[in-house]
Amino acid sequence: MLSSAATRRFLSALASRHRVATAAPSALRCFSIDAPPLPTPPPAPSEEQPRQQKDTSEYDGSARRQRAGSRTTDGAGKYEEEQARVLRAALPHVVRMGWSESAMIAGARDAGVSPAIVGSIPRKEAALVEFFMDDCLQKLIDKVESGDELKDLILSNRLGKLIRIRLKMQAPYISKWPQALSIQAQPANLPTSFKQRAELVDEIWHAAGDSGSDIDWYVKRTVLGGIYSTTEVYMVTDHSLEFQDTWRFLDRCIKDAFDFQKTVQEAAYLAEAVGAGMGNTMQGFVKRILQR
Repeated sequence: MLSSAATRRFLSALASRHRVATAAPSALRCFSIDAPPLPTPPPAPSEEQPRQQKDTSEYDGSARRQRAGSRTTDGAGKYEEEQARVLRAALPHVVRMGWSESAMIAGARDAGVSPAIVGSIPRKEAALVEFFMDDCLQKLIDKVESGDELKDLILSNRLGKLIRIRLKMQAPYISKWPQALSIQAQPANLPTSFKQRAELVDEIWHAAGDSGSDIDWYVKRTVLGGIYSTTEVYMVTDHSLEFQDTWRFLDRCIKDAFDFQKTVQEAAYLAEAVGAGMGNTMQGFVKRILQR
């Protein structure tokens, strides 16, 4: 449940990683709505300044693709091939059974594998959520690389479109997503949860055409991470047709990112309204996120 103490700790810690000092608005010039369309991919870095030597090399685009590709193609990285088949087959059962061992057993039967294999999968429910997160990242990468739908858009529209594409992948599971957040919030799962979200935010910026290596690299990812997480929470409570209210909320958040103070105030107001709709416990945890 979203109201659990573990979930509050997870989202509070997640939000704290997305905080930016109020002195940072000058760095948010990177969000300018006048940014040109997606530029031509830059040439390969020279030997004098290889991209891999940056402190941010952990999140380098090519490295991300290699990691994400290995997760989905080779069995989610650490998962064996049969285990990955079970996890993938379990996803259609999540809507009815939740992110649970029962869904995984049903997936094993669908995959033609003995249900006993579920016992060999580490952290079971967490493994299922993490497999889904990795699979969605790879789908996002594939969609970006297979089309040119972003090339004529300005930066703000590219960011909004990429976040929307990613969050739509969660739409079929939205009724069970609070459970997924609770699983991610468990102490044993937090390191992987943070890493997956950092990779996602970096991939979105990379796909939007960002290749900077200065201090703005950190600022941009911090702000975008906050926008993504706030929109994700909003989406859980959105009952509008095809999540239209969520997409309007997302568009406002991105637009308001040009004025950082306004972003914080508006997000706090809207998130409190969301919290009010879910009860005092939810309202308290949303306030805790946004007041850090």
